[in-house]
Amino acid sequence: MSTVAPNAPGLARGSRWPLASWEIAKRTVKKFVRTPALIVVGTIQGAMFLLIFRYVFGGAIEVGGMKYVDFLVPGYVTTGVLFSGMTAAAGMAEDLEKGFIDRLRSMPFHRGSILAGRAIADTGLLVWGNLITVVIGFLVGFRIHDGVARSLLAFALLALFGFAFEWVFVLMGMVAGSAQAAQGLSLMIFPFTFVSSAFVPVETMPGWMQPVARNQPLTVMTNAVRTLTQGEKAERFIGETANYWITRSLLWSAGIAVGFAIIAIIRFRKT
Repeated sequence: MSTVAPNAPGLARGSRWPLASWEIAKRTVKKFVRTPALIVVGTIQGAMFLLIFRYVFGGAIEVGGMKYVDFLVPGYVTTGVLFSGMTAAAGMAEDLEKGFIDRLRSMPFHRGSILAGRAIADTGLLVWGNLITVVIGFLVGFRIHDGVARSLLAFALLALFGFAFEWVFVLMGMVAGSAQAAQGLSLMIFPFTFVSSAFVPVETMPGWMQPVARNQPLTVMTNAVRTLTQGEKAERFIGETANYWITRSLLWSAGIAVGFAIIAIIRFRKT
């Protein structure tokens, strides 16, 4: 099996793991740039589903005086974090399957930088995808009602939330063993997008389901984004202030990132 030379640019002996992570992240981004079909297809799929929710279901769902498009887009962008993460799981499994990770193991840097680089790169791609989704949202009628600065804060929270969940999908990619299996495994998270406040108010769900839907991380982040972009109207409808949801979303993001990063690194060292 071929190996990478110890004096490879940017990854010289003694390199600290942030530099190594950055180099691996750049490699992952370049891989996507060389296969633009992956980005184009994902963008088209995202636009199609957003249009379906906006125009097919929008007329049938009441959201407490808010326009459904203003209710929908924050939830749809948040769920986009999970859909984008599926690519990370398949990509990690593919790198393992094709021996790229084995070549990186021969380099003299911290093993965790390999996983961190993958998570950073996929987070960057996720941010790009969410930006396109937001633009499409504005084209179909979405508007912010609480200032640009708070909306930028919402977007930053989404990036952090995405980085946290990238560790979940990186771990899935290692466990799956192949890109096809990783895609199937990552689909297990798909139902959680519907058992949340992303597309419909939690109050419309069965009573036994509401506590789960109300307190899961996707709902918490969706409500943070929704209150930051829609202001007091959304706060009255949801029942808590933006600061409440921001705090909870930060706690969830930190817990998911730290917990799954530790598990992923331990798993990686044992493989």
